[in-house]
Amino acid sequence: MTAVRLSAPGGRTFASVRKYRNYRLFFAGQVVSNTGTWMQRIAQAWLVVRLTHSPVAVGILVVCQYAPFTALGLFAGVLADRWEPRRIVIATQTVSMALAAAMAALAWSGSATVWHVYAIAVFMGLALLVDAPARQALTFQMVGRDELPNAVALNASVFNAARIVGPAVAGATIAAAGIGICFALNAVSFLAVLAGLLAMRRSELFPLEGRERPTLLRGSIAGLTYARRTPRVRIALLLVLALSVLSFNFHTLLPVLASDTLAAGPRTFGVITAFFGTGALVGALVAATVARASWRALLGGVVVFGTTQLGLASLTNVAGVCALLFVSGVAFTVCQSNTVSTLQLAAPDHLRGRVLGLYLYAFAGSTPFGGLLVGWLAETGGTRLAFWVAGGGALAAAGCAAIALRRAPPSTAPVVRSAATAPLID
Repeated sequence: MTAVRLSAPGGRTFASVRKYRNYRLFFAGQVVSNTGTWMQRIAQAWLVVRLTHSPVAVGILVVCQYAPFTALGLFAGVLADRWEPRRIVIATQTVSMALAAAMAALAWSGSATVWHVYAIAVFMGLALLVDAPARQALTFQMVGRDELPNAVALNASVFNAARIVGPAVAGATIAAAGIGICFALNAVSFLAVLAGLLAMRRSELFPLEGRERPTLLRGSIAGLTYARRTPRVRIALLLVLALSVLSFNFHTLLPVLASDTLAAGPRTFGVITAFFGTGALVGALVAATVARASWRALLGGVVVFGTTQLGLASLTNVAGVCALLFVSGVAFTVCQSNTVSTLQLAAPDHLRGRVLGLYLYAFAGSTPFGGLLVGWLAETGGTRLAFWVAGGGALAAAGCAAIALRRAPPSTAPVVRSAATAPLID
């Protein structure tokens, strides 16, 4: 395993932003758009609560958002390998903007029903399904191999900063001007992303070698074959799948932790969520200073994450919970950033989208199953049992991955090409 190399934070943290104009435009657009996205998530959940007064209905909303990943996630990466990633992201961002505008119109007119919210959540999930692997592939094109870990971590830092700011802004906006304005502001926020994408210089994007036009089915099979035959890619994907099912279920656990274990209200829920989000932001900024992707950092992050989950199982005071959730957030982002960077750097150009699609399938496609499992555990034995399983599962997964890595041959990935493909012409 490769040792982690750190540089001075001032010199490394925003290296990709300083060096590459295209990434600078992309990063600025994400700062605006991610805040709008989190505002919409809060507004959607609040609108469902207002329309139904049912916690189950909010759970169905989460299923609607992630169901596209579960149903179609295995095929999403093929599109990123078939077409130019930048064009895909422009298309998906335009569709997402239109959906946010439609939701704003429904909310403002007073004609929104819970089925409208569910339907738009599904379509948003479909857009994100196509967008996510293309966005990651575009990140590689914008910064190249040397700065990819830095750019991936910076992407995570923007997302987690928005996780903190967006809900707070949404709450204040809903109280002052109603739900509809949150959807409208999200629609407008997509203009920042689109402006950055359209202003990019294609000549400054790093070229991709050996690209194809894979068919949907055979291209997906080629991606699965590559992952199966490449030990380190297979290990990373299985690790993510195990963690997503057993451990990465904060949306389900934190509300129960606040209301039942801590016997508190929505204010405490907001506080503990903010501490996890702040830790995730700090972890992303720390990861941005790392000179290269590292299995040691990846597994170290999983071990720390699992240990904090075990600690949370026995805590019943807010201060202790906040401290451990902060550390958990740091470890979560360090693990996630190193996983994405490791997979991107391991994959050949013509398969990168499919490998990233498999990662997203393991990470997001398993969310409904993980949510059901952790909900059943919390109902059966409270958050104590749920956190014991989450922490123990994470530590066991890290141990199995470490053993598998020791037995794996050196990283010499086979080249797998899909049948019946034609050269890619952008």
